[in-house]
Amino acid sequence: MNKPRQYQDIARAIRDLIAEARLKPGDRLTPERGLSERLGVSRSLVREALILLEIEGAVEVRKGSGIYISSNPHATSVPARDDIGPFELLQARQLIEADIAGFAARMVTKNDILRLREALELERADLERGASEYSGDRAFHRLIAEATQNSVLVDVVEELWRKREQSPMWARLHNRIFETTYRRAWLDDHQAIMTALQARNPEQAQTAMWQHLGNVRDTLMALSDVDDPAFDGYLFEPVSRTG
Repeated sequence: MNKPRQYQDIARAIRDLIAEARLKPGDRLTPERGLSERLGVSRSLVREALILLEIEGAVEVRKGSGIYISSNPHATSVPARDDIGPFELLQARQLIEADIAGFAARMVTKNDILRLREALELERADLERGASEYSGDRAFHRLIAEATQNSVLVDVVEELWRKREQSPMWARLHNRIFETTYRRAWLDDHQAIMTALQARNPEQAQTAMWQHLGNVRDTLMALSDVDDPAFDGYLFEPVSRTG
């Protein structure tokens, strides 16, 4: 039997807290920050656990208000399938893809750069027409892996994207998000990565990719924070970025 993922353990701990507090359907759950402090874990881990409980039907999200106990607070503790938490996945991508970008800067060819430019143009076109798909984004990350001239690294990146696209937790996270202008900031990140690759600068490429995926994580954390009284995609102001 597979060992439970850490967010699954935290979800069980939150269920125990609900039972101990004798919370009833309609009662508001302790905010994420309070749960994080009480359980001694990160907010991203609490966020993943709450997304799992939301999928299972134990809690429900009310936009701009918080998370409440649903009419079925004792929903099954066994997830439909062994999913990966979205922030756990982003952490893995940051560690792996930053090194891939650094190596790609050593191996990249002129044809690779031309194809990366085409992917960036596809991303811009998707943004202009308001498309919700991420085909250009995925193509860009895959092309960086292809620029390493190593098929194993390409397979690794493809597997990371496959896990994202097949993840109910990732889909539920995005259901909380109504703003799309953050994708323009990510496009700027991609431009910075390509500039580093074109300069064949491994350190700059590695740093640019690390910062990009860190920005993705920070933005998704901010946009999906239902405990924030200002939680509303239409009122979102871009997360400040450094570097």
